[in-house]
Amino acid sequence: QQHGSVYWKKGSIQIIKNASSKLPLHQSLKNCFSVSNSPIWMDSSTASQCSALEKAIGGAQQLARITGSRAYERFTGNQIAKIYSQNPEVYMQTERISLVSSFAASLFLGAYAPIDYSDGSGMNLLQIWEKVWSVSCLDACAPGLEEKLGCPVPSHSVLGPISPYYSQRYGFSPDCKVVAFTGDNPASLAGMRLEEGDIAISLGTSDTLFLWIQEPTPALEGHILCNPVDSQTYMALLCFKNGSLMREKIRDDCASGSWDEFSEALSSTVAGNNGNLGFYFDVMEITPEAVGIHRFNKDNQKVVSDFPKEVEIRALIEGQFMAKRIHAEKLGYKVSKYDEKL
Repeated sequence: QQHGSVYWKKGSIQIIKNASSKLPLHQSLKNCFSVSNSPIWMDSSTASQCSALEKAIGGAQQLARITGSRAYERFTGNQIAKIYSQNPEVYMQTERISLVSSFAASLFLGAYAPIDYSDGSGMNLLQIWEKVWSVSCLDACAPGLEEKLGCPVPSHSVLGPISPYYSQRYGFSPDCKVVAFTGDNPASLAGMRLEEGDIAISLGTSDTLFLWIQEPTPALEGHILCNPVDSQTYMALLCFKNGSLMREKIRDDCASGSWDEFSEALSSTVAGNNGNLGFYFDVMEITPEAVGIHRFNKDNQKVVSDFPKEVEIRALIEGQFMAKRIHAEKLGYKVSKYDEKL
């Protein structure tokens, strides 16, 4: 998972390096952490730190231009800022801060693994254009932070041979190499083998878009991350909170809880829905920040009452996918003439 952070206590590097192959790794490392409960992507308790960071950098849009995203509560820089403000002594006892990805790589490497560009661009700390930490962002979060983070590296970097611990305990070849680890979203782009111009859509509880972009335009909505496959290009990520849960709600309301009935209703209506369109946000949406159900007819008049069931279903599906395209284009995605014909 992206954004989570691990805090290594001073002196831990020697323990990692010299871990006994006779012991399970967790026994050797149990005293290595200055923070016992690591913050993860679900932590949204850093609103005040986000406001402070945006103010220090010159506003949300300026922060997005530098780091690829406006300030988000789950992003690592803001989590670090909270730990420093609430427990400065704990922060001072920390010699290295890893992301979950670089933490896992460190276990295999037997040394502190660097943070890769792609996962590092989900922290509100990395200058995504220059691939270096933003001094102004670091200073706004905590003192001496650059030293604790180490130098970021390309996501495909070979970090070194596997730790002797794994050769001795599990029989790994000493020649086995450890490549930089990355976050789940960049890994999804790499695993889907996306290329420039491709879009992958994950239709989950929340819908997520992954895009390969050559010339991104960071915005207040969505994220621009460094591409894990090609360090000279970028990936865009858009998250829509009202994904499958909203589709399931309309299925239950308009199709007796049946996906077959839902599909039949969708097929019975024409593309464009005769100008009827709906935006369905059961909970506060991320992209854009909105809530409620908003229906419009072909004359662009807001409709208070429900659409007929089959019209409601198509309005939901077309509205969700139109929103995905519109917000993707705002981030720099270009739809080709060939795509338009399709």
